[in-house]
Amino acid sequence: MTAAKRGGERGSARKTVRAAIFVALASMGAGVAASAARAAVTDDAAAATVAAVAAPSAGSGAGSGSAQIVLPNFASLAKRYGPAVVNISVTHEVTQMGVQLPPGIAPGNPLAPFLARRVIGNREEVSLGSGFIVSADGYILTNRHVVGDASVVDVKLTDKREFKGKVVGTDALSDIALIKIDADDLPVVVTGKPQRVEVGDWVMAIGSPYGFANTVTSGIVSAKSRSLPGEAYVPFIQTDVPINPGNSGGPLFDLRGRVVAINSMIFSKTGGYQGLSFAIPIDVALDVKDQLLKTGHVSRGWLGVNLQEVSQALARSFGLDKPDGALISVVDPRGPAAKAGLQAGDVVLAVDGHDVDDSVDLLTTVAKIRPGQKADLLVWRAGHGTHMSVAVGELDSNGGAATNASAVPPTRLGIVVRPLSVAEQQRLGLDHGLLIEQVAGRATRIGLKPGDIVLSVNGTPVASLDQLADELRQLHDNAALLIQRGNTRVYLPFDPA
Repeated sequence: MTAAKRGGERGSARKTVRAAIFVALASMGAGVAASAARAAVTDDAAAATVAAVAAPSAGSGAGSGSAQIVLPNFASLAKRYGPAVVNISVTHEVTQMGVQLPPGIAPGNPLAPFLARRVIGNREEVSLGSGFIVSADGYILTNRHVVGDASVVDVKLTDKREFKGKVVGTDALSDIALIKIDADDLPVVVTGKPQRVEVGDWVMAIGSPYGFANTVTSGIVSAKSRSLPGEAYVPFIQTDVPINPGNSGGPLFDLRGRVVAINSMIFSKTGGYQGLSFAIPIDVALDVKDQLLKTGHVSRGWLGVNLQEVSQALARSFGLDKPDGALISVVDPRGPAAKAGLQAGDVVLAVDGHDVDDSVDLLTTVAKIRPGQKADLLVWRAGHGTHMSVAVGELDSNGGAATNASAVPPTRLGIVVRPLSVAEQQRLGLDHGLLIEQVAGRATRIGLKPGDIVLSVNGTPVASLDQLADELRQLHDNAALLIQRGNTRVYLPFDPA
């Protein structure tokens, strides 16, 4: 075969590939243009920096159908708002245990196992994350898991200025932390409304993955109002934006340059990005910020129920037209819902006139209600709807009932528990223990699960709710929880700090 023929075939192949790419891009045009049109509705200088259009190419006939696709260009957005994104580092001491041999005894010596002694020491670890400035006088939002239990963190700006940041407050349930640095006239982000974001919209993230500051990545919104295990009070925005360790706490921008969420976590089997990233809506974070500044803690409404989703089969069995609402599976006997007459098997369809789509929607809606305030619930029971008034209780920061609410006593673990019934004790062969019905936040992170039975705290058996609360309240150092799970017993460590 001659070189000319080979070149001709390659040229033909290239034309075929180009044609295929053009057809694929043309088919994307309508969606990209729609995203740009939404961005242009409330356009300002920032919005004008991003173009995503599908328009007839120059010189083409009106009916030719040819299109020129220009994908979003995030360069101007990154240049304008990148300086408001900061790098956060936290240095903390980690206790570690090792083995020490006497001088002259090598590890391979037969006597080494008998002469070795265990030693405890500390080493420093540095964790990295991201954050962004929300006010020119130095307030910064980030994730709680980025700052951990630190009271002071190191904050570095893109202009290489470094500050000691004070942790103003944190909220475990939303995983939000507020930091203050001593500076003025700082660059700030502009916040948007997550409700306006639609699945398929383009979004951009800026953060410090693996310590590489001001790294820009982009993608689309994959889903909204995602519920994740142990994170029931956050309706996450799911994206396919490449996010890796160090991106946590960084902003997620829409095409108008508005921050719509805080990048918080990824789903990964390798520890790195695998196409599933989750972000906390910015309205949730701003509400936490305002409460931390005003009162130093976050207050949420609470019903005292366990919930599950309404499937199509369950909807048919209840006589519902469609699988909407939140199904109550357990009612805390001393909680607000029980006092109002709610029962297991009730389906909550609306709160104060606002439709409830699912269990996450109900939890987040009730959480926004001021404790003590009455809420009107539309409840589906026995084939018809009825309105019920509930005096909303208060949720504590760990996911249980607050101490001033008439409900299951709170635990510093973030669990809802109840005593074992006589029948359960007989079946399990136990004379004490508390059954975990619900977990959130810290409880999930240390490995607790619904159905676990708490038997003891640091060797002290627990037989009542008050006893568990007392034991946890007295802790000042690491504790060991003895848990029965099925037919096995395991100890789980718990740091009360």
